[in-house]
Amino acid sequence: MHPSPSAHLPEPSGTRTSRLLTARRPSHLVGDTPVLWVDTPFAPPGRGFHAKLEGANPGGLKDRPALHMVREARRRGDLAPGAPVVESSSGTLGLGLALAGLTYGHPVTVVSDPGMEPAVARLLTARGARVLQVTAPHPEGGWQEARRARVAELLARTPGAYCPDQYRNPDNAAAYQPLAAELIAQLGRIDVLVAAVGTGGHSAGLSAVLRAAFPRLTLIGVDSVGSAIFGQPAAPRLMRGLGSSVHPDNVDYAAFAEVHWVAPAEAVWACRQLARRHYVSGGWSVGAVALVAGWAARTYPAGTRIAAVFPDGPHRYLTTVYDDGWCREHGLLGRTPPPGPDDIAEPDARAVTRWTRCARVRDPLARDRAKAGAR
Repeated sequence: MHPSPSAHLPEPSGTRTSRLLTARRPSHLVGDTPVLWVDTPFAPPGRGFHAKLEGANPGGLKDRPALHMVREARRRGDLAPGAPVVESSSGTLGLGLALAGLTYGHPVTVVSDPGMEPAVARLLTARGARVLQVTAPHPEGGWQEARRARVAELLARTPGAYCPDQYRNPDNAAAYQPLAAELIAQLGRIDVLVAAVGTGGHSAGLSAVLRAAFPRLTLIGVDSVGSAIFGQPAAPRLMRGLGSSVHPDNVDYAAFAEVHWVAPAEAVWACRQLARRHYVSGGWSVGAVALVAGWAARTYPAGTRIAAVFPDGPHRYLTTVYDDGWCREHGLLGRTPPPGPDDIAEPDARAVTRWTRCARVRDPLARDRAKAGAR
């Protein structure tokens, strides 16, 4: 019997061999995600950044807080065995909660809006979650506030139901301690962390742990144009999962050195460059983070170790970010971003419509000052 021709071929460099241990539950697949070096075209060779690929989790970055928030609610007695879990989500946390529901035995209802991609809604349903959509935005808080109001209605008429409330739950931030430990083990040292900001969970949780290990850590926040989180006026946003029309309690404003707002066309360009040049990509948050991390790699001194979190993969965006027809319809193709952002002195100096940064970060609701005064 002749050996297979492939028997004499070396294992391709960088491939992951089969693991000795088999995951016994789907939740065991969460964590230990890889890191990829990214340079051109975002930065010159040798001046790139380390991208933490959270899209390698079964559902993405928010598998981590979904599992943690449900587990902690059960531990405290806030969530009884078998009781329903109800939450507002544009998609990624919903996928994580479907996994948590399967893991701990809870029915899950995800409240979303018409902007949720049909593929995500079908995937949530296939994984056992019930999907409800609100039909009209809230007059002041937009789709997010409308979803939150629907969640409140469901909780009021469903005895024992529990809402993780990802925007205000401190367990959201605490869930990222293992992710911070993974980054420290993988990179050894981190000087700059670039993180998207939506609920505020992973930027707050990661920076707290990393700054304890690296006191001089610089945290750069990445937001969407039209997002109200950092003091810009709320406006309709094309980008899903990045930014917010409400002001999440989990955002640690004092932790940020600066914030960048990124526009949809700029994020699309970055997503597609990642896919073509590095064979990995993701959605709006991934593109925006890559654009800003590349700028940091070009701007900070050589040798600065920059880490960036890529929250998801490209699959739920195949009919938007990676669809030429959809992108043309929204005027998102053929618009290469400028080499650097505009600058504004105050986060509310003017409404921004393209890539812009501000080195002054403050809570637009002055909650930090209120807490300091109370202390």
